[in-house]
Amino acid sequence: MTVRAHIAKFFMQEDLNFLLTNRIPRRLATQFVGWLAKVEQPVVRDLSIRIWRLFSDLDLSEAKKQKFKSLHDCFIRELKDGARPVDADPAILTSPCDAIVGASGNIAGAELIQVKGFPYTLDDLLGDPELVRLYRNGRYVTLRLTASMYHRFHAPHDCRVEQVTYISGDTWNVNPIALKRVEKLFCKNERALVRTRLASGGHAITLVPVAAILVAGIRFNFLDMNVDRLKPGRTVMSCDAPFRKGEEMGWFEHGSTIIVFAPDGFALCDGVTEGTEIRMGRPLMRLP
Repeated sequence: MTVRAHIAKFFMQEDLNFLLTNRIPRRLATQFVGWLAKVEQPVVRDLSIRIWRLFSDLDLSEAKKQKFKSLHDCFIRELKDGARPVDADPAILTSPCDAIVGASGNIAGAELIQVKGFPYTLDDLLGDPELVRLYRNGRYVTLRLTASMYHRFHAPHDCRVEQVTYISGDTWNVNPIALKRVEKLFCKNERALVRTRLASGGHAITLVPVAAILVAGIRFNFLDMNVDRLKPGRTVMSCDAPFRKGEEMGWFEHGSTIIVFAPDGFALCDGVTEGTEIRMGRPLMRLP
C-alpha cells in the first residue's frame, strides 16, 4: 500500500472523518476555505491542488484547460467539448451532473429516505405545500458529487426554469458517514429549489442542489444569487429561463448533492441503483 493510500485510509476511518469534517465550526471553516480557494498566488494554488490530489482521485484529463488561476478555478473547471454525450431520446430525463447514486426510488406518500433507517419528508426538505402535492408518491434520485468530480450541473431535459428558492442553512458534510449519523441532514443544509417545466408534456421537475462544508456556494448561470447566505429564511426568485437538454445551468463551489424530483408516472432507468456512478447526460428517469 502506498503512502497516499495509508493516509487516505487513516482519514477515512468513520469516527475520525466525522470528527474532522463536522465537529468543527462549519460555517467559519467554509468561509475560510472559500477565501483560500480563490487566492491566485502560484505557490498557494499549486500546494492546494497538490494536497487535493493527495486525498482524492482527481483527473484533469477531460478539463478544457490545464492551467488554473486558483484552486477554485480548478474546482469549477469546464470540460472539453463532447466529454459528456447527452442522451437525445425525448422520453429520457438525463442526469444533471456527474455523481454517485444515493437513495432513490418511490416516494412513500411524502416520505423518502436519506439512508436506510433515516427518513425525512418532502415538507422537511421543500417546505412548499404545492411542491409536496406535486411529488407525493412520485420519484426521486439522490446524486452525490465527490470532491474530485466535475462540479457543473446541466438541464436534464428541454425545459424552462420558472422559479428558484434559496434556503439558508448549515454546512454539514454530505458524505455517507455523515448521512448515517445526522438525521434530516439535507433538510438542515443550505440549498436551492430549482423548479422547472419540461417542454415535452409540461411535467414539473424540481432539482434541489444541497450545499456542504467548505466553500458551500451554489451558483446559477441564469440568475444573480444576490442573497445574504447567513440570514435565516427563504428567498424566492421568479425567472423565465429556457434550457436545452444538457445545457449548463450552474455549478457548485464545493462537492455536494443534487436531489431530482419527478411526479408519479416517471420510472427510474435501468442501472440507476444506489452506489453506482453516473455521468451527466446519461439516462436517469423515463417520462410517462
